[in-house]
Amino acid sequence: MGGQRLHSPSPIRPKHIKTIHPTNLLLRIMNTRMKKTLICGGVTSYTLDTELPQYHIPQVGDVAVFEVLSLGKHLTVQADSRLIVKIMPGDQIMAAFGHRYATEQFEGYVPEQCQPEFHILGAGGTVGWVHSTHAKFSGGGPTRLKIIGYATNERGEIINTRKMNKSRMVPFTGAAASQTRVVLSVGSSMDSGKTTSAAYLVHGLARKGRRVTFIKLTGTVFTKDCDLAYDLGAHQALDFSDFGFPSTFMCTESELLDLYESLLNRALESEPDYVVMEIADGIYQRETKMLLNNARFMSTVQEVMFSACDSLAAVHGVQTLRNWGIAPFALCGMFTTSPLLMKEVREYVDVPVFTLDQLTREGVQRLLSRPQLPVDSEVPVYAMKNHSVTLADVA
Repeated sequence: MGGQRLHSPSPIRPKHIKTIHPTNLLLRIMNTRMKKTLICGGVTSYTLDTELPQYHIPQVGDVAVFEVLSLGKHLTVQADSRLIVKIMPGDQIMAAFGHRYATEQFEGYVPEQCQPEFHILGAGGTVGWVHSTHAKFSGGGPTRLKIIGYATNERGEIINTRKMNKSRMVPFTGAAASQTRVVLSVGSSMDSGKTTSAAYLVHGLARKGRRVTFIKLTGTVFTKDCDLAYDLGAHQALDFSDFGFPSTFMCTESELLDLYESLLNRALESEPDYVVMEIADGIYQRETKMLLNNARFMSTVQEVMFSACDSLAAVHGVQTLRNWGIAPFALCGMFTTSPLLMKEVREYVDVPVFTLDQLTREGVQRLLSRPQLPVDSEVPVYAMKNHSVTLADVA
């Protein structure tokens, strides 16, 4: 995973070290209600190994139990019940290691050495070490944690959320996308309006009687975006955490493609007419740029809509996408809350601009009127028109 030791085997425990819980620690664990975070929902039984933190270098997906040392940005976490729960110093939480890229919040990584203290990177249970912080959070800093021990299985191996789900993953072929129509929602940056635009497009399609699944392909585990799309009419709402990813930052290209195929396979269980899929952050972000410039991936996408915060981002974003061979069918996002910004954008681009309300009506009508191949076609219209991809390219 981006050079990180994601799939390294569990370390061999030195013979002189025994996994023995100190009596006072056991009593404290028994008398404290642990708060299991969302990403650890699949962990149903485990043994807590308190010796491993002394010599095991954490890997992405490793599950551990932590004590909250002090509160910072995160005052709550999302539990495996999907409820938002308050945390306090002294609380114990179960979470998993992962990286995070969030321009409005944190940049954080899984440390490459053993250490006793870590930070909450995401409320869904992503833990690592903060590398940089947005200025608005620089005063309070991150919520600090102390590792108590790693969760291990009956074989003594560290439980890893990604490894738990590895057998469910399927390799990328593009076959799943050929059985539905994929609409991609991308944006100029974090908080540009990608998720809201995608959810309103879902709503408009559902109002037209179409069966829609929402997928969030990349990001950091938290159900807010999926919940919004589901509330607005998605028959099903899925994301990367369904396959054990605490986040997708620093994933390899092949990992992202396999994840995409695996999520689409799950989406097909509900036989969707459309899959509206969001890729997190802005188009210059590592994984987003990687996917948008991958011809095999883009050959499976029928349409793209672009969200932006302001007029400059909207105009330049469209130009960048076109340079990459991508022609968005709609422009939306935060800038559409201002009639003046919309006027500026329309002076420079010929892509239709839609407010949220317009997106559910005119935007959906434009989407439905676009040329479409039968759902069992091997290469969508969008791919043939904008990327000149042949069947051999996606085989």
